[in-house]
Amino acid sequence: MQNDTVLAVDIGATSIKFCFVDVFGELIGTPKRRLTPYPCGPEHLVDVIATRINLSDVAMVGVGFPGEFRDGHVVHPGNLSRERGAGTPINDEVHERWCGFNFEGALREKTNKDVRVVNDATMAALGCVEGSGTELVIALGTGVGLALVKDGELVPVRDIGAEVVADGKTFDEMLGEQGRARDAEKWLSQLKKSVSSLSSEFSVDTVHLVGGNARRISPSSFKHVQSRIVITGNNAPLRGAPKLFYS
Repeated sequence: MQNDTVLAVDIGATSIKFCFVDVFGELIGTPKRRLTPYPCGPEHLVDVIATRINLSDVAMVGVGFPGEFRDGHVVHPGNLSRERGAGTPINDEVHERWCGFNFEGALREKTNKDVRVVNDATMAALGCVEGSGTELVIALGTGVGLALVKDGELVPVRDIGAEVVADGKTFDEMLGEQGRARDAEKWLSQLKKSVSSLSSEFSVDTVHLVGGNARRISPSSFKHVQSRIVITGNNAPLRGAPKLFYS
């Protein structure tokens, strides 16, 4: 493996993807997957990811975390503190252990590698934005993530997954995979409204829809939205990992 190769790790509430990526964001080989373990305490997840990192011969590892993350530490673990994943009850003890946990530091200590961790929607933004104007990235997977970029620079934005928006439901519950599986037509209708609302709130020029469920929709579904709509594949977070090292 070349010295500039990065191991990209995309942690999801359902599965974790691993792939080697070159300096240009091109994937080297096919991403490998493993199920996200539950209950998913921070120490257990560190062991799972560190084991895979230690099997590689790269020096740089970029990790996307599916919750609110700041300065190496977990602010909110998203669905990871639930008993069995999205839609199941929160395990209060696991949740408390996650909040404030130095996830980046723990991975560095376990691997002796240069590990850099950001929110998964942020890593997806690094893998798909064009660098011109105001761009909003909405990640559609087990849950929902958000990233905002202005003229190529990331702008801090709230984590919307746990935000209650309609009928007492959160963005994760309404626009995540469980909502789509329950009623795909209603899911699309709510997605259209949410994209329109969020694009207006942030006055964006372009909205990038990324993640596993982005492949289920078409830009033509959003003709009512003023912003340009771009549909990107599920590998945007993996492609964004090298940008954590090569900006």
